[in-house]
Amino acid sequence: MSAIDDLPPLRDVIREHSLSARKSLGQNFLLDLNLTARIARAAGPLEGATVIEIGPGPGGLTRALLALGAKRVIAVERDERALAPLDYIAKRYPGRLEIVHADAQHFDPRPMLGGERAKIVANLPYNIATALLVDWLSIDPWPPWYDIMVLMFQREVAERIVAHENDEAYGRLAVLANWRAETKILFDISPAAFVPQPKVTSSVVRLVPRAVPEPCDRRALEQVAAAAFGQRRKMLRQSLKSLSVDPALLAAAAGVEATRRAETIAVSGFVAMARELTNIRKTKPQPS
Repeated sequence: MSAIDDLPPLRDVIREHSLSARKSLGQNFLLDLNLTARIARAAGPLEGATVIEIGPGPGGLTRALLALGAKRVIAVERDERALAPLDYIAKRYPGRLEIVHADAQHFDPRPMLGGERAKIVANLPYNIATALLVDWLSIDPWPPWYDIMVLMFQREVAERIVAHENDEAYGRLAVLANWRAETKILFDISPAAFVPQPKVTSSVVRLVPRAVPEPCDRRALEQVAAAAFGQRRKMLRQSLKSLSVDPALLAAAAGVEATRRAETIAVSGFVAMARELTNIRKTKPQPS
C-alpha cells in the first residue's frame, strides 16, 4: 500500500519491469509518492483538469495526478519499457490515462485536446528539459493551449528561469520566460529522493502564462537577447552590433545608456529594444 493508492510500490514496479534509469534518456526516477503528490498539488485543483505529463517513467507522478482527481492524464513516454507499468495504472483508473509512445520534442498535444486547455505537470528528463520549456514558451499565437506549467529542473536551470536583472543567473532564458509567464521556484528536492541519485539538487518551478505579455515580436526579442547575452561582459554598444542596426537607437528605446551590460537590463527593456528593432527593419530601405 502506498501513500496515495493501492498500487505496488514504485521500487517493485521498477524491479518487475527491469526499468533501470537510462542516462541517455535523462532519466532519474522520483520514488517518494509523497513528493510526487506535492508536485501534483502545486498545479492547483485537478478535478476536471486535463494534464500533459512528459516522461512518466514508472508512473509515480502519474499516479499522484490521477489519485488527486485529474479527469484526464496524457502521458508522453519515449521509453518502451515504461509502457507496461503505465498500462497497469491505466487499468486502475479506467478511461482517465492515455499513454502516448512518442518523443516529447516532436509531440503536439493540441489534436488530442479538442480546443480544451490543459496543465503541463512533469518531472522532465534532464537532457531535454530546457529545450521543451523554450518550445512551450515560444508558442504563437499567444496565449498557449496550457494554463499552468509545474515542472522539475536541475536547480541551476530553475534559477536561470526565474532570474531577474542583476542576478547572476539572468540571461536569455529568463528574458523569454518572464516576458511570457509569471515564474516561481516552489521547492527543492534532494538528490536522495531519486533513483539513481543525480549529482545536483532539483527544483520544482511554476510558470503561469501571462494573458497579455508586453507587445513585441517574439523573434525580435529572442534576437536582441541572444546578441546582448552572447557577449554579456561587453556593453550594449558592442554586443548589439551583430543586429546590423545602431545599438544606441535600441538602448535609447529602452531608456538606458548604450554603455550598460545585458545583465542590468530588465525584461521590459529587452521588449522595448525588440520593438525598436522591428520598427527599424520595417522602415529601413530594402535593396533594389
